[in-house]
Amino acid sequence: MGRVINPDSAGKIRTRLSKEIVLAIRELMRQTQADALSRDLAAFIAMALLEIHQTVDQSVLAWEKKGYWVKADRFRMEWEWSATQGNKMCVAILTDDWGTVAIAAAEIAQKLMKIQVSPRNRLGTPWLHAWQRFQKEGFDKQP
Repeated sequence: MGRVINPDSAGKIRTRLSKEIVLAIRELMRQTQADALSRDLAAFIAMALLEIHQTVDQSVLAWEKKGYWVKADRFRMEWEWSATQGNKMCVAILTDDWGTVAIAAAEIAQKLMKIQVSPRNRLGTPWLHAWQRFQKEGFDKQP
């Protein structure tokens, strides 16, 4: 039996999520008022950031096994903002603080400004029904 290869490595997941977040931020910035779509977009951005944060440990596991502690810690520090901004966005959504959502979205956009998304991308609209997933997965219970 051959090796099982996982085509969705942590790096690929992080790259895909980053591109989807960039698209969601672009769409969120086009919104003129807070409505259901805005809530979906903000919830998607928050969940995607927290998912990105989870992939970081998967990426550094191999480095830590080889004893590359400095490289692993540097990578963790490079992506630490994803958890901070994800939690900030969660709290802002739950309190209907759309000013904080806009500020957080701008800060996230600055972090991801090097990410290029083709106008003819195949990412679609991953934020559809994100608010329902946000509630279903218990993100609305966070402090």
